[in-house]
Amino acid sequence: MNWTLIFFFSTLLCICVIVFLAGKLCRVKEQLSIIKDALEDIKNGNLNRRILTRKSDMTKTICYSINEIATNNQAQLIRFKQSEQAYKLLMTSLSHDVNTPLTSLVGYLEAIQEKIVTGEEKDEYISVALDKAHHLRYFVESLFEWVKLDAKEQIFQFEICDLNELSRDIIAHWIPVFEDKQFVYEIDIPDREYIIRLDRNAYMRILNNLFQNAIIHSEGSQVFIHISENETQAKIIVADNGKGIPEKDLPHIFKRLYQSDESRSVSGNGLGLSIVQELVIAHGGIICTENSPHGGTIFTIVFPKAP
Repeated sequence: MNWTLIFFFSTLLCICVIVFLAGKLCRVKEQLSIIKDALEDIKNGNLNRRILTRKSDMTKTICYSINEIATNNQAQLIRFKQSEQAYKLLMTSLSHDVNTPLTSLVGYLEAIQEKIVTGEEKDEYISVALDKAHHLRYFVESLFEWVKLDAKEQIFQFEICDLNELSRDIIAHWIPVFEDKQFVYEIDIPDREYIIRLDRNAYMRILNNLFQNAIIHSEGSQVFIHISENETQAKIIVADNGKGIPEKDLPHIFKRLYQSDESRSVSGNGLGLSIVQELVIAHGGIICTENSPHGGTIFTIVFPKAP
């Protein structure tokens, strides 16, 4: 046996291993230096910083994790800025939506107090002032509800109930309103039970907002309510025969504070449909809207049925 040859190859192998480990060590040292610089950069606010790594690097898991953290923080920052911008827009809208009817309300009341108007004209001023007060109350209620939903602080009381019976009870309170506003109403609700898990107050708010949206904004004269089901879900359709919604606005109507500048640009605060969507989502449902081929707008809500 040639011990010299064995010793030579053993030494050569050891040298190769040492060189390999030294290379790995240098690469790790280099990567640690890059990681340190990247963390310092991210700490100073540069969330666009990413660490390039190879699949063979020993630090790849750490690099991937740092990149993921930076990406998540960047996404959170973007959402925060969007939310901040939305709240600024909300404050601007609040200033207008509150100040305008409030100024008008004060004007009518001052005219009554100073006896500028008397008799039938006074009664008319009182009626208008009352309408302004109701508008302010509705706006404040909508705002409070939207803030609670946005902050995820809304408390729901879900219970198993008959969707059809509950819907009929809610619609019954709206029939005098439809008739007063000269709206023809068509109600298609089956007699059988549709058992579903709902928060009664939230569902009432959903229908109330959709009916009010039809009366105030659709410029129509008819509202249609249809409820149906299959084995897994229930569907509620609320439609009107008005002017519809411009196609460019359809993808945005459920966004908070969004108001169309065309067919539905009359009084409103841009919160009603946003609240509807949030409440539908809280029930595990979905809502969508489309324009009817025959004119008007169709809102479709789908709720999962109770198991």
